Amino acid sequence: MDSTDLAFGRPRPERADAVRNREHLLTVAREMIAADGVEKLTMDGLAERAELGKGTVFRRFGTRAGIFLALLDDAEHALQQGVLSGPPPLGPGADPRTRLIAFGRARIDFLFQHHAVARATLDRNQPVRAGASTIAGIHIRILLGQAQRDGLLDITDLDSLAVQLTAALEGPLFLYLATDEASVHGSSPHAALADSWQTLIERVMPPQ
Repeated sequence: MDSTDLAFGRPRPERADAVRNREHLLTVAREMIAADGVEKLTMDGLAERAELGKGTVFRRFGTRAGIFLALLDDAEHALQQGVLSGPPPLGPGADPRTRLIAFGRARIDFLFQHHAVARATLDRNQPVRAGASTIAGIHIRILLGQAQRDGLLDITDLDSLAVQLTAALEGPLFLYLATDEASVHGSSPHAALADSWQTLIERVMPPQ
């Protein structure tokens, strides 16, 4: 099996009615956000607008933050396809160091483009989603393994390094997006974060 299949493995198929309900709820949620903004979207309001039972919405998303997490995951498919089969350096064909830099930059751009939804995924009762079990973490771990085999990386504990890099990429960014600083900082704050990601990767794997 190709390593990218491991990074973005196909989930177990859902029942047809469950798939229809999910797509309908996400479509309605997007319409509500476009009309009234992220702040106005509630579980009860989504159920009423979608003309589905509240239990269906709660079973599907669990919490209000779960709605936004589903929206973010759905929007992320294009980024995943770029990693799987897009042109290098994001997609296959470039060396692991270059791909890691490209992935971090693309991920940061994605989160800033979807900043309102990304901020709404934060649930004060749940930990920030940043770790080796995320899609980003799995992809980073695979690229680290390739870098080690190519002689670009002289570190044995790749699992711990993957956790650290994933947290460095996503943890501070989610916390940053959870404040109002993102709207009042410099003209292009995401560019500074993208540059710092490249600096970090080049420190871990110095260009030869």
